[in-house]
Amino acid sequence: MGLIHPTGNPFAHHAAQALAELGVLEAIITGIAYNPQNSLARAIQRLSPHLSRELARRTWLPPEGITIHSYPLREMVRILLLRARIPQRLGYSPQVLTDWVYRSLDRTVARRHLHRWQGVYGYEDGAATVFERAKRQGKLCIYDLPIVYYRQSQRIQQRESDRFPALAPALLSLREPPAKLARKDRELQLADRIIVPSTVVKASLAPTGIPPERITVIPFGAPAETFTPEIRVKETFRALFVGRVGPRKGVHYLLEAWRSLSLPEAELHLIGVNEFPPGWLPPGNPQIHYHGSIPHAQLLPHYRRASLFVFPSLIEGLALVQLEAMACGLPLLTTANAGATDIITDGVEGWIIPAGDVGALVAKLRWAYAHPEELQRMGQAARQRAEVLTWQRYREELKQALAPHLFAEFKEN
Repeated sequence: MGLIHPTGNPFAHHAAQALAELGVLEAIITGIAYNPQNSLARAIQRLSPHLSRELARRTWLPPEGITIHSYPLREMVRILLLRARIPQRLGYSPQVLTDWVYRSLDRTVARRHLHRWQGVYGYEDGAATVFERAKRQGKLCIYDLPIVYYRQSQRIQQRESDRFPALAPALLSLREPPAKLARKDRELQLADRIIVPSTVVKASLAPTGIPPERITVIPFGAPAETFTPEIRVKETFRALFVGRVGPRKGVHYLLEAWRSLSLPEAELHLIGVNEFPPGWLPPGNPQIHYHGSIPHAQLLPHYRRASLFVFPSLIEGLALVQLEAMACGLPLLTTANAGATDIITDGVEGWIIPAGDVGALVAKLRWAYAHPEELQRMGQAARQRAEVLTWQRYREELKQALAPHLFAEFKEN
């Protein structure tokens, strides 16, 4: 079996490891697979530390004995064009470049690699072509859908566009081309098994008519070994958000709630790419700190300085930043839309509030600010929960879900 993921997210790394542990993984296909241990990487580290840090985000060391095939050209072109803001200057969404990379890799795998495999493990937007060819050859297709089905996303974004017309340019799902949406539908219908990270993603698939027994919920893992708490007194109340800073993540509701509180000795920190139209992020507010996008390796100090992790997302699957925050001993203030019901219990490791509810955000932020000792105990409970929700647990559950289908298919072939 081959696994395909163009950018190599952590969940793809662990899915590959799980397949390798089952003894069925034959190859990994991705865009950039950086190996910091080889001679080229060491040369880059000497010549360009900045480039080395950028590439380190794409580190992917395959399981022992497994070949990894990388096709970096299109992904490098995409990164360079985005850095130069070429798509924005030409009036295109940056998502166009991402779609180009995914489609190209999908076609390459179908043409060059599929014939060697007995099955394929693919991800949303990157598996339509290879699945179609695999089904014609009688091969097993496993589909990993890390975010809610696009029709659910469009319904939510249309509601936000109606409520906040000025935000419409930032609601990208409303402008997806029909051909891309048709590819999503084909991927789902061709899949023999569908893996999702939360019950909210599974529920979003109900209107498709896909039998629920074909769908397995396996929450992502928490990096409990590398993201750890720092036990110290936090004199300033700091609420932290990490992710794409825009309406899909509900940040406009968080900003409204924070402004209405006016808490003394309190700070809101926002980390991530700004996806709002100009003017939505307030300049010069001493209580609101926007940091922009920072390397993943530099997030740990921000988690450790925070008092509470706030993630009011409207559209999600299961955001990994929530699990990172829990591993650092932060309670969550989040929504069911963010997949929270699969990782925390409301009132124990944090709170699960309705998406888009400013009043609920205000009430929980005010309580957290006024009860630092109770908040710290919730953070300790979050850390304990993270120690259960490990990546090893994710791999074990994935193996248990796939083994009967993989071995039955391979035995027949």
